Amino acid sequence: MRTPRVVAPFFGVVGTVAVWWLATALFHIRPLFLPAPPDIVSAFRRQPAYLLHEAWATVTETIIGFGIAAAAGLGVAVVLAASRTVERALLPLFVALNSVPKVSVAPLLVVWLGFGPRPKIFMVVLICFFPVVVATMAGLSSTPAELSDLVRSLSASWWQTYVKVRLPWALPQIFVGLKVAVSLAVVGAVVAEISNPNRGLGAVIVLSGTSFDTPLAFAAIVLLALISVVLFYLVASAERLLLPWARAITG
Repeated sequence: MRTPRVVAPFFGVVGTVAVWWLATALFHIRPLFLPAPPDIVSAFRRQPAYLLHEAWATVTETIIGFGIAAAAGLGVAVVLAASRTVERALLPLFVALNSVPKVSVAPLLVVWLGFGPRPKIFMVVLICFFPVVVATMAGLSSTPAELSDLVRSLSASWWQTYVKVRLPWALPQIFVGLKVAVSLAVVGAVVAEISNPNRGLGAVIVLSGTSFDTPLAFAAIVLLALISVVLFYLVASAERLLLPWARAITG
């Protein structure tokens, strides 16, 4: 008898929380250093409206930035995969840009784009863009030779080949990049919020750290973890819904 999908994650979370709670009790760890789960719940109950408002700001920045990065990454990957010359000319540039530590860019984004949500959205785009490009290029380059020969024998145009064969074949790999990117998207939003702590859960962590309110900071961290998990499984659910045939192909 197969157990439901949610059972194992549920017991994993419950076990982790129990060990955490037991450790804080056995070793008498003060909430200033590591709050116990009840301390985090109390911190959330003190300011639920504030935390949810800031969480919504982080979610908005994350989703907008991820959407822009996904669209741009797909478009750039199609161009790079279509021409070896363009790939050789531009791919090293993208690799170099991706190797720049994003934390060092965050203060500059505030100078260039101001103190609103734009630098945070742009930071999400910077972090999510490269995984989407790499995964999409890998998928577009993995089309079996026999399929390419088949469409060539049918006199299919370049556009028909992409839409009918190469893109559908690449979709499982594209979703791998999207799942990696959406996991990194929350990280990008928080990095920007910490550099510009005027809104979002990253700002909550910074401000609660200055006031030594560690339980409030952990409440924000727990919300960030929940946001990441929900976004990841939304993308995974979209993959299962749109690509029911992919599981059969991959076995």
